[in-house]
Amino acid sequence: MSTPQQQGSSTTTIIQTAVDENTDKRDIGGFLRRQLQQSLAFGTLIVLVVFFSIASPAFFTFSNIATVLLSTAVIGILALGTTFVIITGGIDLSIGTGMALCAVMTGVFVTNMGLPVWVGVIGGVLTGVLMGLVNGINITFLRLPPFIATLAMMMIAGGLALVISNVSPIYFSTSAPDFKKIALGVIIPGIPNAVLITAVAAIIAWLVLSKTLLGRYTFAIGSNEEATRLSGVNTRRWTILIYMFAGAFTGIAGIVIAARLDSAQPQIGTGYELQAIAAVIIGGTSLLGGRGSILGTVIGALIMSVLVNGLRIMSIQSEWQNIVVGIVVLLAVFLDSLRNRQRT
Repeated sequence: MSTPQQQGSSTTTIIQTAVDENTDKRDIGGFLRRQLQQSLAFGTLIVLVVFFSIASPAFFTFSNIATVLLSTAVIGILALGTTFVIITGGIDLSIGTGMALCAVMTGVFVTNMGLPVWVGVIGGVLTGVLMGLVNGINITFLRLPPFIATLAMMMIAGGLALVISNVSPIYFSTSAPDFKKIALGVIIPGIPNAVLITAVAAIIAWLVLSKTLLGRYTFAIGSNEEATRLSGVNTRRWTILIYMFAGAFTGIAGIVIAARLDSAQPQIGTGYELQAIAAVIIGGTSLLGGRGSILGTVIGALIMSVLVNGLRIMSIQSEWQNIVVGIVVLLAVFLDSLRNRQRT
């Protein structure tokens, strides 16, 4: 029978092993491969920018770059939370409609109930956290596969957003005319607040993932959940906390997109989950879990935003835009599969 000291030592060993495998501290070749993956992602971003700049003079303009950054804000914030979930080996399909629900709840608090904006913002974020809590409980205690649990939540959140809003947008222009400044206001000249929020969110996500116990358990659960559980870690509790933490980013994204549109649109979130997941995978996070980075996710989000914006600037029909984005997602998953084969 193991003593508490032995269990504690075992736990530390497993967690440190998971972190070392992700950062490749013990494997110079692995470290170089990880850096190469991020460099390729960054190189892809540069190639896309150059290509669209040549294809259309309207692409590389200040106003359009601002538009790209604003669209990256929403996708990027969603992708930051999704990074934690995917590193655990899970998936979250509810972030798109969940974002819409968080926006609608913020509108209800601020416009319908007349509460202060800061209360509405907190309420919107807590809505996302509550969704994460439900997802986490369904996955850990009901033993539902993450795909099924979050697919159900996606449908529930989408339905709730429509029911609560009466299938109508909730506008902030009358009740809170300054609400849009959350996303479109400017603290630093030339940089919309939404971009600053995304940058701060990315820094917080990086600190949590790399410097805290939550981040270490995220990698440990994704690397080997069973071994982590047997070492004495309450993996159920930590998985729930991870989904709740990711849900907070969904709430923030809902507030940002509501402020950008100056309204809570109940149907706005459809398809955002796929773009966010694609951004995470393009950034090098493995669908099998145990590996990922915040920097890679940010680069992946920029790639998705530049791609979609560039296709629109070139007047590519929306149907073809969906086809191109779908092909990019397919390639990203295929490359992830190749990386996992090489790893094993």
